[in-house]
Amino acid sequence: MSTSADTHDLEEGLWLRPKFDAAGLVTCVTTDAATGDVLMVAHMNDEALRRTIASGEAWYYSRSRGALWRKGESSGNIQRVVELRVDCDQDAVWIRVEQAGGAACHTGRHSCFYRAAIRGGDGKLAMVDADKVFDPEQVYGKSS
Repeated sequence: MSTSADTHDLEEGLWLRPKFDAAGLVTCVTTDAATGDVLMVAHMNDEALRRTIASGEAWYYSRSRGALWRKGESSGNIQRVVELRVDCDQDAVWIRVEQAGGAACHTGRHSCFYRAAIRGGDGKLAMVDADKVFDPEQVYGKSS
């Protein structure tokens, strides 16, 4: 059980003490350091976070594959970390990156957030900033 002293240390202290969830993961929001665009949301386990800090490149944990991966390993669209922050209770990570190749999304787009919900619409999503930077079939050998 945490105490108010523990909470104060977590919120005001200068130690990195991420609060991983029951699966051993912490959510990571990744933004473009130059534009501020949200590029993607992924997860990190302890090893991914440590490798990100040590290498200066973004590492994540794939829940679907159950494996660690370095962003850009297959596509060449590596993310160089400019800054890494944690939120007040250290249960989320935010990294600002320089995105090599211009695409963060496995679908070949600049950002994973290429659809928008239009208020008052018919419930369909509108495509925004959806131009592909690369063809995922050529890069990964399969459709996204």
